[in-house]
Amino acid sequence: MKDPDVLYPDQVRSMTEDELQDKLLLLKKEQFNFRFQKASGQLEATAKIAKNRRNIARIKTILQQKRNESSQN
Repeated sequence: MKDPDVLYPDQVRSMTEDELQDKLLLLKKEQFNFRFQKASGQLEATAKIAKNRRNIARIKTILQQKRNESSQN
């Protein structure tokens, strides 16, 4: 069963660069909010921070791969 909080590579690769940029911005805002929730003691699901960070890394990696592909063509 797939975790709904995780962006899997096949999902990310099917997105366009604009969609990836939008998703990246959304995840960074979410990460910012998680930091404040953690600092104030309101964050209950601390595993979400790690999932969010990995999703950001996944998107950045695939964005870079797409950019490298387009520059080689």
